[in-house]
Order: sequence, then structure tokens, then C-alpha cells
Amino acid sequence: MDIMSAPSGFPAPSAPPSYEETVGINVNYPHPYPVPEPGLRPDGKGMNPPQYSGQPTPTSRPVTVQTVYVQQPVVLFYDRPVQMSCPSCNQMIVTRLCYESGALTWLSCGGLFLVGCIAGCCLIPFCIDALKDVEHFCPNCNAHVGSYKRL
Repeated sequence: MDIMSAPSGFPAPSAPPSYEETVGINVNYPHPYPVPEPGLRPDGKGMNPPQYSGQPTPTSRPVTVQTVYVQQPVVLFYDRPVQMSCPSCNQMIVTRLCYESGALTWLSCGGLFLVGCIAGCCLIPFCIDALKDVEHFCPNCNAHVGSYKRL
């Protein structure tokens, strides 16, 4: 038995197609160079040069439209008033502060209670602004513009 022979019922494998056959180049084209148009001689004599104008033809260039988005700078809020532009009324303002009890206030109260400040002393953190969260408001339109959380 011959090892290189194809199994029965299947055609013998052939070589893959050539590059010219794959890309569709006519391999049976008889001339290696293009054939000149009828009425012109193959040596190129008698051919008219192409007509060129003195100036290039004007080409219209497409107009590019660029959209620019203007973002307001990021304002970082702390426990002090901030000068900024109000996003609601678009006025330059210095924020008005409002203190509210937050996580740090409650944790301080709980810590003092565990230490032994039972007789109302554990409520002292609710009187100290340095332990409270800070809300920033616009003084013109009273809009809420930001907040500062202690924890």
C-alpha cells in the first residue's frame, strides 16, 4: 500500500492557487505592458501631451466644525466659605454655611457615652461646629451648591 496515495473516494489534493489566481490577475494576458489606444503608435510618437491649465483647479475644502464644551472648574468644599459661580443663578458668590449633625458627631457622642459621660456630657459634640458636616448654599438664590462631610 502506498502511503502518499489519497483514500479511496476522495480526489487527490492539488496545490493551492497562485497569487495571480487568488487576486484575480489575468495570467493569460498576452502583453506584459498595456496595449496603446487605437490610432496611436506603440512607440509613443504622435501622441499629444495632456492639457494642463496654468492654475490648478480650485478645490473646495470641507468646513470643519469644532464644538467646545466649557466646564466650570471643580470646586472643593471644606468647612470654610468658598468663592464660586453659582450653578443656579450664575452669579459670583461666597457660599453661606449651614452646619448639620453627621457621622462624626454621632460617633463622638457614642464614644463619650461609652467612656462614661452619661449625665448629658455625651451631647457636647452636637454643640461643636467642628464636628458637624457643612452644607454650602448660595446667598442670592438659596440653592444648595455643595457639601462637606467630615466622615
